[in-house]
Formats: sequence, C-alpha cells, structure tokens
Amino acid sequence: MASLGQVIFWSVISIIIILAGAIALIIGFGISGKHSISVRTLTSAGNLGQDGILSCTFEPDIKLGDIVIQWLKEGVVGSVHEFRKGKDELADQDEMFRGRTSVFTDQVIVGNASLRLRNVQLADAGTYQCSIATSKGKGQAQLDYKTGAFSVPEVNVDPNGSSVWESLRCAAPRWFPRPTVAWASQLEPGANVTEASNTSFQLDPENVTMMVVSVLYNVTVNNTYSCTIENSIAKATGDIKVTDSEIKRRSHLQLLSSRAAPPASPARAAGWAILTLLSHLGLS
Repeated sequence: MASLGQVIFWSVISIIIILAGAIALIIGFGISGKHSISVRTLTSAGNLGQDGILSCTFEPDIKLGDIVIQWLKEGVVGSVHEFRKGKDELADQDEMFRGRTSVFTDQVIVGNASLRLRNVQLADAGTYQCSIATSKGKGQAQLDYKTGAFSVPEVNVDPNGSSVWESLRCAAPRWFPRPTVAWASQLEPGANVTEASNTSFQLDPENVTMMVVSVLYNVTVNNTYSCTIENSIAKATGDIKVTDSEIKRRSHLQLLSSRAAPPASPARAAGWAILTLLSHLGLS
C-alpha cells in the first residue's frame, strides 16, 4: 500500500503533467489563432550600487491601454515588474525588487519595454524574461544579466618614483570579480611589458569590490603605454603618452557580455510556467 508521501508525490506529478499539456495547448492555440509579435532583448551587465538597464523592445502598438509588459526572473516566484493599461501593477512584485524597478512609461508606446533597475546587487544576476502582449499579439524573450563592478582606470606618472619618468601608476576604484591587469608599450609590440609591473588589490569596507593599483617601472620617454583591466564582465583601458613636454591620456570601457538574445520558443515559455508552479509547490 502506498504511503501518504508517495500519494502526494504522484498527485503533484500528475498535476504538473496535466498543466504542462494545458500550457502546450494554450501556446499552440495562441500561435495558430493570434499573431506572435517580435520581442528582442540585449544581454548586458549591471554595475554594483549603480542603476542598470535590462533592454527589451517590441513591435509598437498605438493602443497604450492594450500593452502589457511583464518582467520575470528565473527562480523568483513573484514578478520583477508589471505594466498594464498605462500604469504599473506591482501587487505581485517580489520583495527583492520593491522600490527598485521602473519602465520608461513615455517610451512604451514606441516599443520600449526596457526595465530600469536601481542600486544593482550581486543577487540581481540571472536569467530574465520580458513578456509582451498587445492588440497585435504576444511575444517574449530572455536575457542573461550579469552583475559586478567595473570602472575606468586613470594612468598617471607615479608620484613615488625617484625620477620624473621612472614609473607609471594605473588606478581604478571599483572592480569585481577580481580582474587581470596587463601593460603594453606602443614602441615594443609583443613584448611582455607586464613583467615590469607590480599590481595590488584592496578590498572596500564591505569586502565586495576592490581598488586596483598597478605600477609600471622602467618607463621610457616619447612612448605610449596602455594599462588594461579585464574580468568576465568588462574590459577597461587607460592610455598615456609621455613626452619631454607633456602627458596625454585617453581611456575607454567595454562591456564584454552585451549581445542580442533570440526570442523565446514556445517550449521555453512552457518551461517558465512549470518552473513557477514548482516554486509555488516548494519542489524547486
């Protein structure tokens, strides 16, 4: 005779199978009976403690009252953000996102469903789904959101050097995860200039982000040096040209994870629905 636990387990499995079939039928009906609109996302990265943007665009609809935007996060039971009938509907918003999200209300009608996320946290990293419903149809797309810290380095003549041009100092205030630092010389392409440097990492008071400081020795005049700081999220470079009469600097930052994501398939959409069900049942 089956135990109570087995009965409950197989009952839950039966419910999941039935719901999965129902979801498949609903999706099939939606595809055959209503137009599937194009929804596009852009995978990006958030800088800890700052505001981030989760990009999502869709086919515009002049009927603002018919537009529904729903943001979900994989593994989170509540919604991230919901917008319908021209205003936010946040009754089902998950606690971790309370007071931190907004859409660009004045741009929704032109197809912008992007989400502004305030005070980015490490826990915000994950897979998100942007779901859109309009008078034309429905569509959704996923994006992977990474979180970390990155900043542009500043390269200067090292004030601790014994002579004016002896060494250069490359410093950036906020990085996470721990990055690598490499130096390059314009007059010595291919040479391992980094060997003549010393790099240190200093944790902030919260022991999360770190200040990066790298000092390059044996510097020569009339040369351009580049200091590159890179982790899995971003790559930042600071250039400095040292001459007898002046110092010229230039810097730039590149996010390594930005790329377009394809629209979600019906099977993927069903997976999201089942995942939400499992979360409610406490089985995930």
